[in-house]
Amino acid sequence: MCLFLVSVVGCKQEKTARYAKVDNQTLVVKIQEYYTQHLDSCIVLLEELNTVETVSEKIKKYKLARREFKLIEPILAFSDKENYKSLNAPNILKIDEEDATDVKIRNPFGFQVIEELLHEDEVDAAEVNSIVKTTVNRLKLIAGNNTLYLKKYHALWLLRDQIARIALVGITGFDSPVLEQSLTEAKTNYETILFIINTYKNEFSKENLYTDWLNEIQATQKVLEEGEFATFNRFDFIQNHAHKQLELLANTAEDWKVEFPLTLAFNNNITSLFSKETFNMDFFNDYHQLENAMSDEKIALGKKLFNDKSLSKDGVMSCATCHIKDKAFTDGLATFPKQLRNTPTVSYAAYQQTFFHDGRAGSLEGQIVGVVENENEFHTNLKNLTETVEKDSVYTKAFTDLYGKVSDFNIRNAMANYIRSLGDFSSKFDKNINKKENTLTASEVNGFNLFMGKAKCATCHFPPVFNGTVPPNFTETEVESIGVPNLAETELDGDLGAYNVFKTEERKFFFKTTTVRNISKTAPYMHNGVYETLEQVVDFYNKGGGEGLGYHVPNQTLPPDELNLSDKEIQDLIAFMETLTDE
Repeated sequence: MCLFLVSVVGCKQEKTARYAKVDNQTLVVKIQEYYTQHLDSCIVLLEELNTVETVSEKIKKYKLARREFKLIEPILAFSDKENYKSLNAPNILKIDEEDATDVKIRNPFGFQVIEELLHEDEVDAAEVNSIVKTTVNRLKLIAGNNTLYLKKYHALWLLRDQIARIALVGITGFDSPVLEQSLTEAKTNYETILFIINTYKNEFSKENLYTDWLNEIQATQKVLEEGEFATFNRFDFIQNHAHKQLELLANTAEDWKVEFPLTLAFNNNITSLFSKETFNMDFFNDYHQLENAMSDEKIALGKKLFNDKSLSKDGVMSCATCHIKDKAFTDGLATFPKQLRNTPTVSYAAYQQTFFHDGRAGSLEGQIVGVVENENEFHTNLKNLTETVEKDSVYTKAFTDLYGKVSDFNIRNAMANYIRSLGDFSSKFDKNINKKENTLTASEVNGFNLFMGKAKCATCHFPPVFNGTVPPNFTETEVESIGVPNLAETELDGDLGAYNVFKTEERKFFFKTTTVRNISKTAPYMHNGVYETLEQVVDFYNKGGGEGLGYHVPNQTLPPDELNLSDKEIQDLIAFMETLTDE
């Protein structure tokens, strides 16, 4: 009788699905047909855009084509990342710099460019036609080579990426700069998510899990449909929808008995976008194949080296001299002595693909070379650094045990691994969005929603790290030109930034987008330390950056329009940023 009751209760709690299994190729064919249908429709609607006369008719065709693009976005962005990026790129020059002899500068095209051109005061029909043709040609190229190769784990990755893309980028207005129809477009994305879930219906062994997906997607679409861009509660959306969907996805992987062959930037089976468990640190570490790459022992060794002044030529400076723990690993100075630039935090530095303000280093190990050889910092070289460490018997034993020997690379790797450990997502904000506590004020929540919406901060400072590394793939860390003034605030600062790396003219005044995490401790701000308070920083952005202040800023990537933030909104925005301080 007891066993019978347990069985009955179990059936009520969790129904077992009785769907006939379908072979994987049949499932992929269904997705392929859906993808092809909407891709072809997108092409036709864009071509029709060039046949209508009035701007209003063109905008109507654009919206219809854009909807079709958003329907294929989850699939296209996963299966053809580079073409997706081009088609959905902002209306700014695309610059690829492999080295000084291989610099490619490409004019932008795609949907964001068309959207902006159609909303100019004076619409240039010829330019619109040209950009539309270029966009159509790229879509036709994709259509001619769009065979999908998906296994079940690919489908789960595709769903995860799109859920994250919507939460971290989509609802911010990143790719709907004028129309601000991000919520409508996110709702459209969920049509495709629903289609994929339905396509894999027969893979569910737990009927309740499949039903939970249907109910959650329906609830999410309702929230998006009823929301307004300016007032949408993005905090609630991420906390109660995106995170719930990630939990469903983790349960789905278990239900489908999926074995992932590898791990990308996100750890497989994540249930939060704002957690130390969210990320696979090996993805951000070029040297993760080293044995015990990020062991606690290597991190401890790196911490000791980070704090060791004997590594510098004169024995008076360590990494910690300038990266002070109590200041979130900055130094509190406008600029480092005898240098032009502010000392950036190294907390959360691991979640980047380039380093230094100008992005000239491609790894933390590479950045350390610059510090060692800089005459205003360690003022030594790698050979002397290695010899200094070899003279210390404690160091020698540690390196022999952990790496096999002392070498300049092993020294740099240990230091880099310590830096990679800095940043644990332990802030008030993280605890609240993960429902570990409920302590955010209405002002702080509104500040987050402003950051992600009206204030447009998140279109460059992407959550969850709030730096320039673009989710959900995290393969690119952006540099931006925002027009920072000089210390006297009389004209554009003369530091040419990323231009100095390869002397690319179009890169003048570009700097890496740094993290906003721990910002309450990292004043003064900007690459030259011009602003001492967050109020000054927000005022700068509120006025439209350098162009808004009246400076001529070549290729400014920050829109020069005023944000029109009220005094209360500015204070709410700052209140949110202060919740990003780690314990």
